[in-house]
Amino acid sequence: MTSKDRISGLLVTFLILFGFWLLLSWNFDPLHLVLGLICSLLVAYLSHDLLITERISFSLRKIILFIFYLFYLAYNIVLANLDVAYRVLHPKMPINPKIVRFNSKLNSDIAKTILANSITLTPGTITIDIRDGTLYVHSLSPNALDNLLKGEMENKLVRIFKA
Repeated sequence: MTSKDRISGLLVTFLILFGFWLLLSWNFDPLHLVLGLICSLLVAYLSHDLLITERISFSLRKIILFIFYLFYLAYNIVLANLDVAYRVLHPKMPINPKIVRFNSKLNSDIAKTILANSITLTPGTITIDIRDGTLYVHSLSPNALDNLLKGEMENKLVRIFKA
């Protein structure tokens, strides 16, 4: 990483940490703001290379695609919630748990992490592990696996990170 990348990584890490500090403390008096600034800056300086490990290019197209992806994800979370609620409330409880190995075509670690977290956020599925681009996913039902194996979620992320 170049020094410009390190400075931008430090800045992004600092902003995330300071925003988190503000959300958790919810105190906006000068003492707490200064303490938050100092702590966030110190932690960002010591650990910025852990959070930002690769260069990410932003464009308006990527941001718009990502916003659409968030709506797509929210819609799928609602559908999966309804499916899990049906399975839990059904007298026979039609659950058929499985663990599958899913090979991802995503190259970026950030893209793989977003995919794994999206799978985990969708009720009825959880990403157990990621190794060398292979995701190990536990699912309560074959329906959730079908959606995953079709690759619709992954293809949307491919479009975002290739844009």
